[in-house]
Amino acid sequence: MSLLNIRNLTVEFATATGAFKAVDGVDVSVDKGEVLAIVGESGSGKSVSMLAVMGLLPDTATITADEMTFDGRDILRLTPAERRKLIGHEITMIFQEPVASLNPSFTVGFQIEEVLRLNLGMSRRDARARALDLFRSVGIPEPETKLNAYPHQMSGGQCQRVMIAMAIASNPRLLIADEPTTALDVTIQKQILDLLMSLQEDYGMALILITHDMGVVAETADRVVVQYKGRRMEEADVLSLFENPQHPYTRALLAALPENATGDRLPTVSEFLLAEDMK
Repeated sequence: MSLLNIRNLTVEFATATGAFKAVDGVDVSVDKGEVLAIVGESGSGKSVSMLAVMGLLPDTATITADEMTFDGRDILRLTPAERRKLIGHEITMIFQEPVASLNPSFTVGFQIEEVLRLNLGMSRRDARARALDLFRSVGIPEPETKLNAYPHQMSGGQCQRVMIAMAIASNPRLLIADEPTTALDVTIQKQILDLLMSLQEDYGMALILITHDMGVVAETADRVVVQYKGRRMEEADVLSLFENPQHPYTRALLAALPENATGDRLPTVSEFLLAEDMK
């Protein structure tokens, strides 16, 4: 049995002009210790699907699914108290904008200590010691000093390391990373990805990596789900996906990789799909 299993997930948002379906019948599953990449361009419903799992969508969203279970537990039927024990403890998430995800009014040390006290019931002293260990484990320089820093006093890469430290603080069984390197420069992106993969192996976590970057997928994933306009287009192990993509949209994503350029510029996904239709 998969650790997380989602069947026929649909998410609709109420708007002034009617309902907008952001996710339409998506299936997603991930096994213990597996790295699953969910890939697709912006607007394909990748983040919304996982925010539905986390219970972080606004009240304007209507979520339905034939199944949404974590280790056999029905996520949609959990009581608020049961959900609080699961989300942020066994399932955690890293968001796209690390600086925006941290409260500017509190030190990063206070914020991670608060997570430890609320989720694990630690004393203030034990939470401080654990926060220091976590900062060291994610490679934050001068961790004793940085515990007392505010988010604006840290770089984007350091703030992302703080978010990762928060996410692994409770030894989660599933970590969801939503475009964790988007706001970072190329050098720091590689460092953050290497850190995530190292922690995933050390902790034995399942990892869902949401990305639009096929290069990241190739380097990190065991299995890949391709989404487009709220629907799942294709699912395969990473080697099969790159060597023998089955869906035109997957081929379009691969054709847009810089190393696959055959002319003066890369084709857009829309241009590639149009060319496929005309064959």
